[in-house]
Amino acid sequence: MEPQTVVGEKFFIVIRGKSRKGFSRGCIGRAEAETQRGELTGPLYGGGPAGAGAPKSGGAVRREDTYPLTRHQAQLLLFVANSSKRLELLCNPQLFSAICELSRDDLVLVRHKKGHVPGLVKNLMQVGRKDSQADLLMLGFEVEFVEDGQNLSSKKPAPLPVFSAADIVQVVPSHNVPLGVHWRDGKSEGLNRKAVTRIHSMPSIGSRARKAAESRVIQHPRLDEVRERLEVGSMVEVESNTGIIVYGVIRWMGVPRGKTDQWAGIELDYEVNGCSDGKYGGQRLFTCRGNRALFVPVTKCSADSRFPCSSTDTEPLRAPETPPVLPFEDSDRDAPPVPESEATSLLVGRMKGIQGHINSCYLDAALFSLFGSSVTVDAICQKPADTERPLTCTLRTIINRLRRHGFVPAECVMNFRRQLGCDSFRTDEKDPEEFITVLFQKVLCIEPLLKLRSEGETSQGTYTLQIFLEKEQIGQMPTVQQLLDASCLTGNLKFEAVPSCLIVQMPRFGNKYKMFSHIIPSTELDITDLLYNSPRECFVCGRLAEFECVQCLPDQRLQPGRIKQYCTTCNTQVHTHPSRGSHAARALAAPADAAAVAPVSRQALQLFAVLCIHTSHYVSFVKYGSDPHSWLFFDSMADRCGDDQTGYNIPEIRACPEVGDFLCRREEGPARADPLQAPELVRRLLCDSYMFLYQNPATPLSRPDPGEP
Repeated sequence: MEPQTVVGEKFFIVIRGKSRKGFSRGCIGRAEAETQRGELTGPLYGGGPAGAGAPKSGGAVRREDTYPLTRHQAQLLLFVANSSKRLELLCNPQLFSAICELSRDDLVLVRHKKGHVPGLVKNLMQVGRKDSQADLLMLGFEVEFVEDGQNLSSKKPAPLPVFSAADIVQVVPSHNVPLGVHWRDGKSEGLNRKAVTRIHSMPSIGSRARKAAESRVIQHPRLDEVRERLEVGSMVEVESNTGIIVYGVIRWMGVPRGKTDQWAGIELDYEVNGCSDGKYGGQRLFTCRGNRALFVPVTKCSADSRFPCSSTDTEPLRAPETPPVLPFEDSDRDAPPVPESEATSLLVGRMKGIQGHINSCYLDAALFSLFGSSVTVDAICQKPADTERPLTCTLRTIINRLRRHGFVPAECVMNFRRQLGCDSFRTDEKDPEEFITVLFQKVLCIEPLLKLRSEGETSQGTYTLQIFLEKEQIGQMPTVQQLLDASCLTGNLKFEAVPSCLIVQMPRFGNKYKMFSHIIPSTELDITDLLYNSPRECFVCGRLAEFECVQCLPDQRLQPGRIKQYCTTCNTQVHTHPSRGSHAARALAAPADAAAVAPVSRQALQLFAVLCIHTSHYVSFVKYGSDPHSWLFFDSMADRCGDDQTGYNIPEIRACPEVGDFLCRREEGPARADPLQAPELVRRLLCDSYMFLYQNPATPLSRPDPGEP
């Protein structure tokens, strides 16, 4: 029998893996021992009213497939009967932390069969029968609804309904509620209450002191000044017709069809009946989950009052605290890429991805692009960590945090920047290509990704490929394929071999100059005609090509933007045309044993990520699976809580299937489409693209084993 190590009382929830030895995703357990293989063993608890918190069975689960919980957190989650709802709540650390710290008379918004209803927390209830000391009793909240015409101090006679943590969709702490706030709506009759057994109620939840701020009104800037500052990404609140305030983030701003004034499309923090998934008037303006898109005039929006931005009081407001991050316990085993089926539940949401700090967006976006879901670059993490290289170990910790918990706190990235050893990497904004070169060369010890051969037959290695060409050589809205072909043909550059990873940098410089206003992403990049000493097909007849012509590249009669390569016969015929008489075709290098007539095997790379820049801020789009619509948008600094000195950045990951919708069209279609009519994230992809990342799954990256010369 395998020896076990006894551990103290540790609760956990299973976040990854299939059902195994009694455990499955969303189950809650208590670790009683840990095996030498790193598995936690102990009882599994039933949830919901029927489970009553009694242990049901025992089992074993890998430590890296679990997320640690305190007893209080475990008891709150145990009362949530649906395991998927538990994981959904856990994926919103800000909301879950606020629920765990609720105090008496805190204002909350709870799910009700008639919608979302405001109420006051009155008691924390222990649910179930305590048969033994080992039982894990469930916890729920006794909530008093706020009725029409009543203020926050009103009372209602008992009994009060009991709600689980998953029923709470919004928390407004007592000391942040301005005086004079009145809620309308919120009828409580007809609530389908759970059949529970109350052991006792706690008269006060938590120990939060009532401050002087509770007796004064928080002064906000004038509403018209606030609205002038609202933009896409702003956190706002809107008061509904029934008096309930809803919160969300602006995802779109503009003038809808049939309107004359400015409107805002808001992605709400929770579902509300009657809302859409981002469509308005039959037109898709952005994409989000169903029943979360609200469209209102901008004049109806106000800055989110949960994060007050100014006060006229002499006593300063309490500095915001960074949301608590449970300790991360590293493992000898590296976390694999997140499966496509689990990516959205693990990664999508606020406080997801890599948290930005002090101009780190160039690094955050590059790391998420490379390791967020890529299979090719995953090979660099397959080998044992080199303990003599702290940089490698720190990078592995970042990747494992991202893949196991979906969130990397800012201190991890700052530690990585400090270890890079360069002051500019620690504090200043850098270019992604500079960081990527250092990452592959110094941290991962990988040979240059590309070997390029120039006209002088010299070979040079590089990690990224910069596009250089004249604007007149190509159309106004080129594809990445056209840009790559034109650039390599103009510079007479060839790939010595098919690269495992190709990072293409667009013809733009920072946020001040870009050669093309829009660039169409090519989901596949065919480099067959850019390989050195490789057989190529004649552009006209398909026989073995022996010449290529740079001057034919923009020819409107010969598919402009396509590489023109010819056999000897076609080269002569094409260049007898008077308009091509001055062209100078150059001979191609081809294998001596190449057949004159034989099919050429095409070599194509697949797009897996795009880095974008706008006003010096980097974000990224990443493909997380094989489905054409499996795209994520990541912003390490999507929002901020608090000021520059005491606050913290809020990273966010959004699913963006609309990007897949756009890329699924034939390239000629998107090129003719008006980018201004595309959804917000598609416009951002077309206008702000900076680097396109392609991979060849057949030839994964590799690096030397630790200790190899």
